[in-house]
Amino acid sequence: MFITVYRTIILYIVVIISIRLMGKRQIGDMQPSELVITLLISEIAAMPLQDTDQPILFGISAIFTIVLIEILVSIIALKSFFVRKMLSGKSAILIKDGIIDQKELKKVRMTVLDLVEMLRGQQVFDINTVSFAVLETGGSLSVLLKSKEQPATVGDVKVQKGPAELPLPVISDGKILAESLTALGIDESAVTVKLAKRGIRPRDVFLMTLDSAGKSEIVKKENI
Repeated sequence: MFITVYRTIILYIVVIISIRLMGKRQIGDMQPSELVITLLISEIAAMPLQDTDQPILFGISAIFTIVLIEILVSIIALKSFFVRKMLSGKSAILIKDGIIDQKELKKVRMTVLDLVEMLRGQQVFDINTVSFAVLETGGSLSVLLKSKEQPATVGDVKVQKGPAELPLPVISDGKILAESLTALGIDESAVTVKLAKRGIRPRDVFLMTLDSAGKSEIVKKENI
């Protein structure tokens, strides 16, 4: 019995350290690869507890090997949009201006009932009130209501609101995202010109978002 308690305490500490090293988010926000790694760690940690004849060092070595692989893959994904897309997929616009994109819904293998249920979770009960609904790579649904359906704020008093626009990321870690440019109907020169007016090069941009109205937000890279 003492051996079981001893092993449990050690493996508990090892798993906590492993998860902390990987900087994991909440289960609901995990990417597919992150969830797989977490499940593997829990399975490996259970093996030395079930079989006391198995050296606990084997389980600890396997756990830290998986952690090392995950950290290396994460570093590669930070530098490569292709790897990041392969591991995490990409966001999908399921509703645009109150109209469900049935082809996109089929691509992500969701039924319309699944979509309606997720909308209800966002306190949205009428699809016609939705300007954009985006299925994020983590599986959550982001919803932007039409202007007339959005709650009024102090800044809205006596102010006419324009149509709702969906900002798209056009630069991520210095790399221009062609898919976003296509969705906005612009080319790279439109982005570089906008940056040039502010004296910024694309490679110095950590994140840039742009909507179809031309409104942009820019976060420059930090020297870290």
